Amino acid sequence: MLKHRVITAVVGVPLVILAIWFGDPWFSLLIAAAALAGTYEFYRMADLDRREPLLYLGLLWALALVLSPHYHHRSFDALPLVITATMLISLIWLLRRPSRERAFGNWAWTIVGALYVGWMLSYWLNLRGLEDGRNWVYLAMLTIFANDTGAFFIGRAGGRHKLAPAISPAKTWEGAMGGLICSVLGAIVIAIVLDLISPFAFRYWHIIALGFLVSLFAQLGDLVESLLKRSMRVKESGNLLPGHGGVLDRFDSIIFVGAVVYYYVVWMA
Repeated sequence: MLKHRVITAVVGVPLVILAIWFGDPWFSLLIAAAALAGTYEFYRMADLDRREPLLYLGLLWALALVLSPHYHHRSFDALPLVITATMLISLIWLLRRPSRERAFGNWAWTIVGALYVGWMLSYWLNLRGLEDGRNWVYLAMLTIFANDTGAFFIGRAGGRHKLAPAISPAKTWEGAMGGLICSVLGAIVIAIVLDLISPFAFRYWHIIALGFLVSLFAQLGDLVESLLKRSMRVKESGNLLPGHGGVLDRFDSIIFVGAVVYYYVVWMA
């Protein structure tokens, strides 16, 4: 499993780095692809029938939400129209379903999946669009990798005390603290390197605070996805990424972080 994780990282990380560097359309395509794959995995975990039209509506809505930064800043804000149309179409569609038993549950999971994956991942496009956005995205993404790597190896080597045994038995407090330390230290190193490559105006206390926040919300995102899998009685969200499982299994830690870093940069930095 470790070998597969390393191979996937060796192939995937350079692709992510290049997509961030070149920006649009490549970065938007990468995030949109992750949103579609992640939303589909979410629907599979929720046991939505592939023949269910609501599933395809949810995928289209997730795509519209994740790409919303490209059109909601213009003179005509299409985002409210997209949300309103989706709600109306999805609810009216329920009226013609022959079966009523799972109608509300399927509708609720469809809406939640698009919001949880599509809307939350859209913040990465918002972050990339800011001044110095490329550096902020690099800082956030690479700090997540530092956090995940530290939590995995330190937790594996010295994890003794369970963090949330009812949700994710493999996670430990030692791993969580290892991820936090690696996240803060990694954020400082990453910021210094970024400043050497492309001038990056930052203050160290902001970087330290972001390192802490990235670690906290990356691990919370991981726990939330573990809770969803446990409640839906599945071990992995999919099998697209060898050694990691599905897209949600690998990218669960980025779902919350994009929004947190975006608002921190806008309000504080």
